[in-house]
Amino acid sequence: MTGNSSAVNSILDQLSALGHKKVVFCNDPDTGLKAIIAIHDTTLGPALGGTRMWSYATENEALQDVLRLSRSMTYKAAITGLNLGGGKAVIIGDSRKGKSEAMMRSYGRFIQNLNGEYITAEDLGTTTKDMEYIRMETKHVTGVPESIGGMGDPSPTTAKGVYLGIKACVKEVFGTDILAGRSVVVQGIGNVGEQLVELLRKDNVEVFISDINEERLAEVARKYKAKPVSADKIFGLDADIYAPCALGATVNERTIPKMKFAIIAGSANNQLADEQANGQLLLEKNILFAPDYLINAGGLINCYSELTGFGKKRTMQLTENIYEATRNVIRLSKTDNIPTILAANRIAEQRIIDIKKIKSSF
Repeated sequence: MTGNSSAVNSILDQLSALGHKKVVFCNDPDTGLKAIIAIHDTTLGPALGGTRMWSYATENEALQDVLRLSRSMTYKAAITGLNLGGGKAVIIGDSRKGKSEAMMRSYGRFIQNLNGEYITAEDLGTTTKDMEYIRMETKHVTGVPESIGGMGDPSPTTAKGVYLGIKACVKEVFGTDILAGRSVVVQGIGNVGEQLVELLRKDNVEVFISDINEERLAEVARKYKAKPVSADKIFGLDADIYAPCALGATVNERTIPKMKFAIIAGSANNQLADEQANGQLLLEKNILFAPDYLINAGGLINCYSELTGFGKKRTMQLTENIYEATRNVIRLSKTDNIPTILAANRIAEQRIIDIKKIKSSF
């Protein structure tokens, strides 16, 4: 009994540490569903965040991931001016062989029971087809195919936001946001990574690419005339920009000392293994970091547009705001001599504080 209570305390302590409102554990033996839904903050609106399906080594690892990701969603919605809170979900399992219609529909019923407090969308390991299955059980889902009234695949919008974030950083470091002649390392060439490669190559950027899937690496290299690089060579490359577009925490105390990049700007979530320590290290090394949750917000904007009924034109206008929002973060970072990630956090937190005051006034 003692062991159980200490485990519960440790989970509740973790929720308190990051300021979470609620965590729901979902278990359905009939379909094999094991999922965790984390709701971080709902001051600005319902918590929206994708569902990731991944073969986590332990349940605690899954919990850590969903807590960090849901907190990032709160900050992402706040800094981009959206009326949404932050949430995220993870399904524990192999997305290539463990998924079924029944599992996704069972998961949809768990979401339905949250009465609109959490709205999901696709993420790593889930697809628009999965969102269709979830939609059969709940309306609290976005990122469904255009054929049934959704906005479809959000990856082009996400890639566009990252591209604009890169331009804002290049403007700061090199005095102009013209990208021709610059060099970028794109690590991870999934849907967003590939779209980013395409945008960069259209601007005559020299692009290096790296991915664990060698077949895909060769295919994307051929398609866009990009230069494939093995994973162990990335951090020694003499390139202007590092764009992490796969899993997080690749910017850490081991990789930063090897870096010759002037800028880090990519779509991956939680790129810094330790926000405080790594952010400070990058500041000292004069490497400009574009806060990931800001420049990768295009996907969230896409989902927000689906919820509010905005068309593609309005979606693109909201995404274009990422350029100026990135410039604002850089300005605050320089003025207060703090890492850009802390500057972004301050701006996001201030908006939540301001709106909380309005909501409590009547």
